[in-house]
Amino acid sequence: MSAGGARGAAPGEARIELRLRELAQLFDSFDPAPFHEKDLDRDAEEFIASWAREYPVDAPLVFRLHLPKDQERLEPQRTVQDAIRNYFTYRAQMAGLEVRRTQQLGRQSLGIGVLFLVGCMLLRELLRRLGAGDFLHIGQEGLLILGWVAMWRPIELLLYDWRPQRRMQRTYENLGRMRVEVQCSD
Repeated sequence: MSAGGARGAAPGEARIELRLRELAQLFDSFDPAPFHEKDLDRDAEEFIASWAREYPVDAPLVFRLHLPKDQERLEPQRTVQDAIRNYFTYRAQMAGLEVRRTQQLGRQSLGIGVLFLVGCMLLRELLRRLGAGDFLHIGQEGLLILGWVAMWRPIELLLYDWRPQRRMQRTYENLGRMRVEVQCSD
């Protein structure tokens, strides 16, 4: 596998180029499905996705695959185009599912966190009413801190954790739409 970048791309286009010795290198060798339904090889997928991440998620992409002339008999243009579209569309769907799961987990965690915070605040108020003392004051402050620490992860899930997953989903959607060019030459 040899790499290429965005050389020779039309204005506004982001080109991803890959040179292989044979078409089969693009696909997972353990997947028995026909080419248009096969999973991409993990290295090939990572190569393509990492190049796509270098560009804005809405940049028009072109994937150019360079193959030796003897691979023309396999109808690589249609095969690669279908395989790329199917594979990255599926990956986009899976990434979207992860976004929804993360947001759902965030909402559930927020509910639990709020209940725990309320419990800590009620217990803190109970300690405050028991009287003043250094030990009780430390307990009150500890409960306040504990309650807010319990909110950390739900807030992190809802505000931050889903964003990289959503960006990956958009990248996969873009990869599923990208134009595919196959060049067979000596």
